[in-house]
Amino acid sequence: MHDFLDAVKLATFPIHKEGYKFIIISALLAIILALFSDVLGLIGLVLTLWCVFFFRDPERVIPVEENVVVSPADGVVTRVEYGVEAPEELGYGKRKFNKISVFLNVFNVHVNRVPVGGKVIKVSYKPGKFLSANVDDASRENERNSVVVKTVNGSEVVCVQVAGLVARRIISDAKEGQEFATGERYGIIRFGSRTDIYLHEEIAIKSLVGQTMIGGETVIAKLN
Repeated sequence: MHDFLDAVKLATFPIHKEGYKFIIISALLAIILALFSDVLGLIGLVLTLWCVFFFRDPERVIPVEENVVVSPADGVVTRVEYGVEAPEELGYGKRKFNKISVFLNVFNVHVNRVPVGGKVIKVSYKPGKFLSANVDDASRENERNSVVVKTVNGSEVVCVQVAGLVARRIISDAKEGQEFATGERYGIIRFGSRTDIYLHEEIAIKSLVGQTMIGGETVIAKLN
């Protein structure tokens, strides 16, 4: 009975609010297709189930340790860079940061979480291209939305949602002046994407290229 309840719980994971319209549309399409052909109806059903899977929004166990920076997204670390500049629209100029990039494929959870608790001091959206999110130029050329969070200790952490080849919609609920707790949900990127985190140059990144991240849970750095 315990195993059965666990299976039911797994199958009834929460859905992000952005997913409901896609699920409804795909379900209606599946019904219409089924009227013409069982095969087409099955394809529509698979599409509907995939939308449910894509927009899942599971609960996460947020670290209770203070001053930690957690991954803002599920995915795989594709780059760890030192001494790089933040997006130019944020106004940091030539100031150097350490940067970690997490790539999300279409099977990952796409809900984004605030990497560190604090107050949002800047939100900046920049339109751009839709290159594959795992190429070098994506951080600079692609559409992106940057959120700067300032902690109670004065550290500033930059989290950037980057659109990808398939991702065409960045959604961020973060507003300037808003307070967030570490790991709290703040947005989603639809259909494949990437997140970049910029930390002050003196803050060492604890994650390695190739590491699998769990949004809101995996610690990527600890603030001094």
